[in-house]
Amino acid sequence: QVQLVESGGGWVQPGGSLRLSCQASGTIVSINAMGWYRQAPGKQRELVATVTSGGSTNYADSFQGRFTISGDNAKNTVYLQMNSLKPEDTAVYYCTADVITGPYEYNYWGQGTQVTVSS
Repeated sequence: QVQLVESGGGWVQPGGSLRLSCQASGTIVSINAMGWYRQAPGKQRELVATVTSGGSTNYADSFQGRFTISGDNAKNTVYLQMNSLKPEDTAVYYCTADVITGPYEYNYWGQGTQVTVSS
């Protein structure tokens, strides 16, 4: 079994910054990729960014330039640095990981961390 635990969410004023972290633990042989999605109230879950174990990143167009994803393979951890936050960034942010636990790859999700941007 694999667990993903997110941290770093909270309240921030518009224009501020937050750094989210997500650490995977459990029966992990390797992790192929980790990423972040978000779900705002009344909206569908959407991709924010992903990073592979080789360091390749992919961003949804809306977040390119303001958000930066990075990973630490040794710690099985992914980070999301969020700058210039706007009220519309308010959402629950979910971590996801594609994990090799044996002969197969499985996709896991964290419980989510709330980010609230308001004055």
